[in-house]
Amino acid sequence: MYDFLIVGAGLYGAVFARCVTDLGKKVLVIDRRDHIGGNCYTERIEGINVHKYGPHIFHTNDEEVWRFINRFAVFNRYTNSPVANYKGELYSLPFNMYTFNRMWGVVTPDEARARIEEQRFSAGITEPSDLEQQAISLVGTDIYEKLIKGYTRKQWGRPCNELPPSIIKRLPVRFTFDNNYFNALYQGIPVGGYTELFEKLLSGIEVRLGTDYKDVRANEDLSYSKVVYTGALDEFYGYSLGHLQYRTVRFETEVLDTPNFQGNAVINYTDEQTPYTRIIEHKFFEFGTQEKTVISKEYSTEWKEGDEPFYPVNDDRNNALYERYRSLADKEGIIFGGRLADYKYYDMDVTIRNALDKASYAAGEDLKWNRAEK
Repeated sequence: MYDFLIVGAGLYGAVFARCVTDLGKKVLVIDRRDHIGGNCYTERIEGINVHKYGPHIFHTNDEEVWRFINRFAVFNRYTNSPVANYKGELYSLPFNMYTFNRMWGVVTPDEARARIEEQRFSAGITEPSDLEQQAISLVGTDIYEKLIKGYTRKQWGRPCNELPPSIIKRLPVRFTFDNNYFNALYQGIPVGGYTELFEKLLSGIEVRLGTDYKDVRANEDLSYSKVVYTGALDEFYGYSLGHLQYRTVRFETEVLDTPNFQGNAVINYTDEQTPYTRIIEHKFFEFGTQEKTVISKEYSTEWKEGDEPFYPVNDDRNNALYERYRSLADKEGIIFGGRLADYKYYDMDVTIRNALDKASYAAGEDLKWNRAEK
C-alpha cells in the first residue's frame, strides 16, 4: 500500500516524491523511460556530462527553491552567455550593447535606443499583435531580420507573424554590456551532472523504470491512495478531444577529437538556411578540460505520437483545447503537475516551486521547516 504513486521521474515527480517521503509517506515512482531525471538527464561520455535532451541551466531568484535544490548538489558558477551566428557574423545574446555595436556601430545606450525607435516607427507598430511586431518593437528591424526571424521559424515551424508576441518576451534586452542571459540571483550547473542530482533526490525511494502508467493501473496487486501524474494531459485521456501541439527536438551528438570545437557552450544559428537551431558543446557547462569534446546539433520539428514533446505551442487553438482537457482533469481526484500536465514551458525553478507547494498541500503539512534543513 503506497500513499502516493508518482508517474514520472522528472523534476516535478522527483521533488514531489522527496518532499512527501521526508514527511513519512510511502511512495512509488514510475517512469516509462529507462532512466530518471526526465529531460534533465545527463549521460557521461568521454568524461563529459552530456545534456541528452538539450541544455538545462538552473537559475532562480527564489531563495527557498535554491536552498532546497542545494541539498542534493553543489552548483558551479556557470553563467549562460550564448552567441548568435548569422552566416558567420557573431553577435552577443542576450541582446545588449555588444549586439547593438556589432549591428549598427553605436557606442551609447541612447544611440541604440534611438536606432530601435526609428525602426519601430518605420514599421508602423503601435500595439504589437504577433511575435514579429513584438520583436521589432523591442530590438528593431535589423536585429529581427538577422537574429530572430530565421531562428524562430526553425524553432516553431511557423512564420513569426503567426506566433503570439508572448514568446519573444522571454528574450532579455539590455542597454548595458552585461552578457548574462538570465536576471537571476542564483545560477549554475550541478557539479557531476543532473543525473547525480536526481539520484540523491530519489535516494531511499522506490523507483521502477521502463514502467508505463497504463500497466500499473491494470495491476490489481498494487494499491495506492493518491496519483501524481506528470505526463501529457491529452495522452492521459487517449487524445479523446484531439492532440495538443508540441515542437520536438532531434539531436545529432558527436564525439570530436579536439579539446575545443566552438569556444562556447551554446551557439545559435539564426539564418534559416542552416538546418539546425544551435550547437551545444557540453564540456563548457562545467569548464571541462578533457582532451576530446562532445557536441550536439539540435533540429526542431513538429511533434507526432511517439516523439518526446518539448515545447508546447501555446496559441489560442491549443490553449482552448488544453482548457477542455483541464476541465476533465479537475474531476479526477488526481494531482496533475509539471511541464507536460500543465502544458506550459516552465523554467526548472518554477517546476520545483510548484512541486514543493503541491506536495505540502497534498500531505496536509507545511513543508517550509524541512525544505532547507533535511
